[in-house]
Amino acid sequence: MGVPKRLTEQQMAFANLIVSEEGRKTATECAIEAGYAEDSARQAASKLQNPKLYPLVVQYIGEIRTEWQKKYDITFGSHITELAKLRDEARKKKAWSAAVNAEVARGKAGGLYIEQKIIRTGKLEDLSTEELESRMKQIIDDYSPILEGVEYEELIDKVRQEPEKKTETSD
Repeated sequence: MGVPKRLTEQQMAFANLIVSEEGRKTATECAIEAGYAEDSARQAASKLQNPKLYPLVVQYIGEIRTEWQKKYDITFGSHITELAKLRDEARKKKAWSAAVNAEVARGKAGGLYIEQKIIRTGKLEDLSTEELESRMKQIIDDYSPILEGVEYEELIDKVRQEPEKKTETSD
């Protein structure tokens, strides 16, 4: 019998469906839609994806997948270009939120964004005086450019006076 030299229309239809419907339909559903009998579609789908039995079908599926990956590939350049196109269209239609959200989702799918969530527990009340002073010093060091000439000791004195003022006024 030997291996056939060409794909049949049914085999090409199956291969196209397997790639285009990936994740939405099973191989069996694709085989049925391509015209294989329902009672043997599962076996047909399995055999058609076996490179030993149907090397031409498997090769064709690989070629189609490569084409789809190139067509829908996301790179930084294509992401920015698409975002610009959507921005321009959104300006025309004034549907900015939907267009930007779709493109952000596309970028996330392409791995261009990394979502990080940090959950911290604990309260300032749980820290010792030394730990609080250390945290305050770190904050002051980090933000010293915007504090313009305020000394560490002055800030410490102000912070220590605040609770005293509150307790005096609350009596």
